[in-house]
Amino acid sequence: MNIEDLRKKIAGADEKILSLINERYRVSHELAELREKGEKYLPEDEKAALAKLLSINEGPALKNTVSAVFREIFSGSSAIERQLKVAFLGPEATFSHLAALAKFGRSVHFEPKSNISDVFRDVETFHVDFGCVPVENSTEGAVNHTLDMFLDSSVFIRDEINLRIHHNLMAKCPFKEIKRVYSHVQVLGQCRNWLLANLPHADIIEASSSTKAAEIALSEKGSAAIASTLAAELYKLDILSENIEDNPHNTTRFMILGREEPQPTGSDKTSICFAIKDRVGALYDCLLPFKDEELTLTMIESRPSKRRKWEYFFFMDILGHHSDEKVKRAMGKLENMAQSLRILGSYPRSTHEQ
Repeated sequence: MNIEDLRKKIAGADEKILSLINERYRVSHELAELREKGEKYLPEDEKAALAKLLSINEGPALKNTVSAVFREIFSGSSAIERQLKVAFLGPEATFSHLAALAKFGRSVHFEPKSNISDVFRDVETFHVDFGCVPVENSTEGAVNHTLDMFLDSSVFIRDEINLRIHHNLMAKCPFKEIKRVYSHVQVLGQCRNWLLANLPHADIIEASSSTKAAEIALSEKGSAAIASTLAAELYKLDILSENIEDNPHNTTRFMILGREEPQPTGSDKTSICFAIKDRVGALYDCLLPFKDEELTLTMIESRPSKRRKWEYFFFMDILGHHSDEKVKRAMGKLENMAQSLRILGSYPRSTHEQ
């Protein structure tokens, strides 16, 4: 085949893909009409569908490419039924925004919020369908504000996303003309060694967010920002150096908040919070039922109670769904010992990083 023949073959494949996408959307619309009224978006269905597609993918399409393409197909399918509203910890182009995009695609209506409390409140009051908030970072630890919000909130955890955090140097000027570098204080700390090695004479200046840093870099001559690829896209900045974080394994875990619990998938995680009495060995006793049932605990964090002095709440993640027999037995024993116990949600377990 010559070049023209190959181009025609690619065009034909594109037309077939378009036809199949439209066929899928027509079937999705029929399915939507048959569903009962209520919350219609089911993340566990999409995760199962994507996992199956990845398992049968023989290449040469890469795993990340397949995931990204079908993420947008799923997003567009949901939008035909009804455009979802999703709140995230803003402003735009933050990693919370990236996590929300990784989960919901670009066919939903996103609403950036100035603080985590507003994300919880908007989900609770039906202003949005879902929320996206950070809960822990592999190097910085737990996001305490998120944990504290669960104590008095009625929302459930619907899903989790593990997002690999990559920082990028961006500007409108050439690298050699950079005199100032702006970013959020936490981001600057995560890129400290790279900055010392590559821009030792530049002024390092804190900004309220990495997005604000990108905004400054756009308007201020000789300035650069450290931010996400989405920020570079939003402010039309040139990425001069990619992945400049000192720790290449830096990952943040995000929670998707909703008003209903998802159904079991067979590969789930359960998050709980409980308060215990202030006595010697109380926490040890509360953990024993999970050891006895051979259940894996993937996170445990403590937070001081704002209700009673010297009372602590513990947040814990367990592999398994709260309807599983082993989990139910362990939770039953914990309930008899704890002062209070709440299931924050059982949700599909994240199997890979975005």
